Amino acid sequence: MIATNFQLREIQETDNPKVAEVIRTVMTEYGCVGEGYSIEDPEVDCMFETYSTPQSHYLVLLKNKKIVGCGGIAPLAGGDPTTCELKKMYFYSDARGAGMGTKMVATLLEKAKVLGFKKCYLETVARMERANALYHKMAFKKLEGAEGNTGHCSCDSHYLREL
Repeated sequence: MIATNFQLREIQETDNPKVAEVIRTVMTEYGCVGEGYSIEDPEVDCMFETYSTPQSHYLVLLKNKKIVGCGGIAPLAGGDPTTCELKKMYFYSDARGAGMGTKMVATLLEKAKVLGFKKCYLETVARMERANALYHKMAFKKLEGAEGNTGHCSCDSHYLREL
């Protein structure tokens, strides 16, 4: 059941510092720091600008009007042009378990279809067990290895879903 004190909306430029904080906090919580993790990507500090392209879409999750999560889609770097990547989706611990991960992924997959993508790829780490369970529930299939050229060589779990 989705709690009513949550809201999804498109990222705004003024959200950049809070979104960067969510990304860095959650990645650190799971030990995803250092080379090969997206915490090192320069875009973390400028997510609004990075996702302000015709083939990208980025959402923030608000709880009681405060940013508590985020996630987006963009073309898969170095991959098939009909494949997007579910990127930088992180929720603070108090925002997990309320059904908003399912809602965010479903919203982003619908947007990906509208943008003309045929598949959606994602990378994560096995120790993010709840995230992996969500991806399985949302019909993502586990892959043997990475696709594209994301630069996230420390990720150990890769998924793909037909749209």
